[in-house]
Amino acid sequence: MTKKIDNQKTNNFFPMLSKYNMNEVKIEDQGLARYINLETENIYKGGAYNNKLFAKSKMPIVERLINNIMRTENYNGKKTKAYKVVYEAFEIIDKKTKKNPMQVFIDALQNSAPKEETTRLRFGGINVPKAVDVSPQRRLDVAIRNITLGTLNATYKNKKSVENCLADEIIKASKNDVSSFAVAKKNDAERIAKSAR
Repeated sequence: MTKKIDNQKTNNFFPMLSKYNMNEVKIEDQGLARYINLETENIYKGGAYNNKLFAKSKMPIVERLINNIMRTENYNGKKTKAYKVVYEAFEIIDKKTKKNPMQVFIDALQNSAPKEETTRLRFGGINVPKAVDVSPQRRLDVAIRNITLGTLNATYKNKKSVENCLADEIIKASKNDVSSFAVAKKNDAERIAKSAR
């Protein structure tokens, strides 16, 4: 599925994406397509989505990546710093892959979003694992979280910059490489769910 985006309207708040054509970006996973917002005009307006049911699906996907980078103490509350990390990472992705970085990021999300997880059911004092399907909103949340966690784990005790680590994680996940933290986590979750069917 291709989403049509007016390039005149976009990129007011997120100029890094002005070089890339958003109309080329294809979302093949139809379950996630509804929850991925490719528009970038409302960046930095996250407060508009607070305490509203399913409102985060209207938030630009790039802003959600920036917000997830702000989870750790180095970037906590420092949105401009997190924005610069994503900006640099997208530049690196563009140089390494020679593809639209937004397409690479969307492919990474699709490859690292788990389709099945396990939940615990309690039967007479025993916990029994049971496989359940994952909702598209949660699939996207888990994928973004695992990409950023993999990035931040890779920077720990490493001379590599966080921008390079984020770019590497996104590129590996887009290729469905098992060495990617996000893809490995997805495979683990699905393997455990398969055994709990």
